[in-house]
Amino acid sequence: MDWKLEVVVVPVADVDRAKVFYEEQAGFTVDHDTRLRDGARVVQLTPPGSSCSIVVGTGVIESPPGSVKGLQLVVPDIEKAHAELAARGVEVSPVQHFEAGVRVNGHGEAWNSFVFFNDPDGNGWAVQEAPSKA
Repeated sequence: MDWKLEVVVVPVADVDRAKVFYEEQAGFTVDHDTRLRDGARVVQLTPPGSSCSIVVGTGVIESPPGSVKGLQLVVPDIEKAHAELAARGVEVSPVQHFEAGVRVNGHGEAWNSFVFFNDPDGNGWAVQEAPSKA
């Protein structure tokens, strides 16, 4: 039986601001924006090519806004990902890799090239270059 991760809830203070950031700056697709009874709201967004989505909203999580760290995306080309995020106005780190547990600027070996960014609430994202499967 396959067990697939479907959704990760990301705590935010302002749902509309988060929706704009993830759609317009991070390039995610808005799958739905649903208002439920009792004022709850669920906005589901999916990164390009991903089968896992994030949810931001009201009444969906008790964690404080900005408390999620270590969200991670993988891309085939870290330089293109960096350029795309920067062009959309995301404050993104330079390409970095890890040496002895410390982030150092520049590319690393296979699976060790990243860029990092935060959403407006401080939830932390890493974008990792996945080596070609050729």
